[in-house]
Amino acid sequence: MLTGTATPGDEPDRATAPAETARGLLSFSAQFVSTPRGAQLARRLAVRRMEEWGCPPASDASCTVALIVGELAANAVRHGRVPGRDFGLRLTLDRATGLVRIEVADAASAKRPPTVPPSSYPEGESGRGLLLVDVLAARWGSAPRRPVGKTVWAEVPVETPRG
Repeated sequence: MLTGTATPGDEPDRATAPAETARGLLSFSAQFVSTPRGAQLARRLAVRRMEEWGCPPASDASCTVALIVGELAANAVRHGRVPGRDFGLRLTLDRATGLVRIEVADAASAKRPPTVPPSSYPEGESGRGLLLVDVLAARWGSAPRRPVGKTVWAEVPVETPRG
């Protein structure tokens, strides 16, 4: 479990401690229950991780990562939920390129989301999340997971934190 400033109820089901490789990659991964609460927790922990990596919570980079994690996690809960299976979040900061890669994986073997989001009905109350991801991310896409499921990913440029 996470240590440090986590408050009771803020721990994901399974998490890895942040790690830095010799190449300057920082990474964090965790598993969450496929519920709206799990999606909310994924977003909150992404903001916390960005802060630990030098991006304050109110910074453009942190807000962008929070929005994308929130959307992809909500989609994993709503469209990729398999009873009894969690969804996963992985954040990777590449200090050399200044990119944060966000990956949200679910266990549903349903079709992957389109890489070009469909246009929504003008008065629809949902269906705009991937449009936001498309606008906010430098690039994004999806890939199948073995043996089942998919990973939806996005990359966000950040000012490389000093460290």
